[in-house]
Parts: sequence; C-alpha cells; structure tokens
Amino acid sequence: MSWLAEYGMFAAKVFTALAGLLILVAAVASLKARQRKGEGILQVTRLNDQLARMSDRLGHAVLDKPALKALQRTRKQEARARNKGGADRDKVFVLNFHGDIKASALESLRHEVTAVLELATPKDEIVVKLESGGGMVHAYGLAASQLARIREAGVPLTVCVDKVAASGGYMMACIADRILAAPFAMLGSIGVVAQLPNFHRVLKKHDVDYEMLTAGEYKRTLTLFGENTEKGREKFQEDLENIHRLFKEFVSRYRPVLDIDRVATGEVWFGSEALAMALADELKTSDEYISHRTRQADVFEVHFHRPKKLQDRLSSTASAALDQLLLTWVSRFHNQRFW
Repeated sequence: MSWLAEYGMFAAKVFTALAGLLILVAAVASLKARQRKGEGILQVTRLNDQLARMSDRLGHAVLDKPALKALQRTRKQEARARNKGGADRDKVFVLNFHGDIKASALESLRHEVTAVLELATPKDEIVVKLESGGGMVHAYGLAASQLARIREAGVPLTVCVDKVAASGGYMMACIADRILAAPFAMLGSIGVVAQLPNFHRVLKKHDVDYEMLTAGEYKRTLTLFGENTEKGREKFQEDLENIHRLFKEFVSRYRPVLDIDRVATGEVWFGSEALAMALADELKTSDEYISHRTRQADVFEVHFHRPKKLQDRLSSTASAALDQLLLTWVSRFHNQRFW
C-alpha cells in the first residue's frame, strides 16, 4: 500500500501547486482590475463591416448563385477602393446621446468627444444620434458645451433626431451644422418650466411649525413647506424669464435663420413642421443617413462606458424608469417639458 500513500502525497503536492498558481493569477487579475478601475472602456465599431456582414448573411439566404457572386464582386471592388484611399479616406464618427432629466449620458459624451477630437480633422464628420426631452438646466448646458467643442474644432457636426430633441435636447441639437429629423420626430420646446408642491397649509392644519433661516434676500424664493409670498413668486418668475432669455440667445447664436420669437414659445413641432420652421434642415432618419455615409467614408461608432457594479446597474435602471414616468405624466397633463 506504500504506492498508494506516495500517490496521495504526489496528488496533494500537485493540488497545492495548482491552488497556489490560481491564487497568484487571481491576485494579478485583481491588481490589474484595481489599476484600471475608473478608466472606463472606449468601444469602437466599424459600421461599414457590420453592414457588410448583415448584407452578406441576407444575400446567402435570398440570392441565387449568380446574384450572390455579383454581390461578392461588388464587395471586393469596394474593399479595393477603400484600400486605395488608405489614410486619406474620410472618416465619420457616430456618437449616441440618450438623455434623461439629469443628462446622465453626459459623462460618456465628454470622453467620446475628447477621444474623437484627438483624431478628427475638418474633412471628417461627427454624427450625434440625439434623443432627449430635456432636463436640468446646468446639466444640459454642459452637454451642449461638449458639442460646441466640436464646432470650435472646425469638425463638421450633424445631429440626427429620430424621436425627440426638445427643450434641453434642442439646445444640444441647435449647435449642429445640420439637423436631420425623422418625419415624426419632435423638435422645439424652447422654454423653461419649474413646478413644486407646497405643504404649508397641511402643516398649519396639524399645528406643525416650519422655520427656514437664510442670509440674502433671495436665497430662497419658493419653498416646499413654508408660506410662499407674492414677492417670492415674482422673483422666481423673474429667474425663469432670465433663463428663457439666455436659452433664446444661445439658440439664435447657432441657428440665426430661426425666427426665435416665433419658435421660443415652449411648443414642439413634428418633422415636416420643424423643417418649415427652420428647426431642422432635412427630413431623414439616422439609419438612412449613416447607411448612405458608409458608401462614401469609413464610419465608426464610438461609445465610452464604465463597468458598473450590480447595485449601480439596478439603481440606474430604477432611476431611468422613474425619470421616464415623470416625463410621461408631465407631458400628459401639461404638454410641457423640463429644461
């Protein structure tokens, strides 16, 4: 039985060595993960290749052999033309911005714009697929500033609106050299809205006192729990009018063709109406435009993201659902959007 004991000792040593190796590998991976934590990931997809693969799959399914060979010849000719163009071939960079009330997509947009501007030249193009019904003033002001960086760099900027670019969303869209809108996309809502409940009478009914101390005459104008005054309401309205004035000036600076007093009423217009009002430059979906550009240039979709922990993903999902519910009810009862 001595051989069995020796085999057992050998197996134990092998197991120990493997366990040690696994622990070492895990430690190295953990160290690298900690080093890279916070850097984020920039994903780049060449849409020309993606479209070609889809077309090839469909071609194999529906075309006969002669037609399939013709398609393959066309693909080879296009590949030779691309190779001949080399580094001089135009590039199109596609970014996506799906905005909520807090403009949460702003963080990704900042990194994407920074990365793309390191390579893009005035002969290239940046396309932003924009969808937003607006939100917080300061957040969308910063988001618009990111697109303004593209204009200042002299790189042509096209914004595609397939569904909605309203309020703060239109503030971003108006910076573009060209705005393309789907036929039933909603554009406009150049206005400002603020609303809040007041529980003063409820507290007073139940003999609950509420005290608020401030330094500065207008540190707080309207409150949730205190008794609002007419003077406070007037000041709050004055602040809203001032923001609206700044909004109109901003839009006029980038789209001087607009009759700003006519469109800055808080109303929204659908595709063809928006085109007639000069809120958009052309009726076309983003799919149609990008597909067309793949025949002329190398098109890259760029997306920056940071891997999230499970609890962060759950929190983001719940927050997005709440934002969507709030926007739905606001638009249903007031036909207005935040900005």
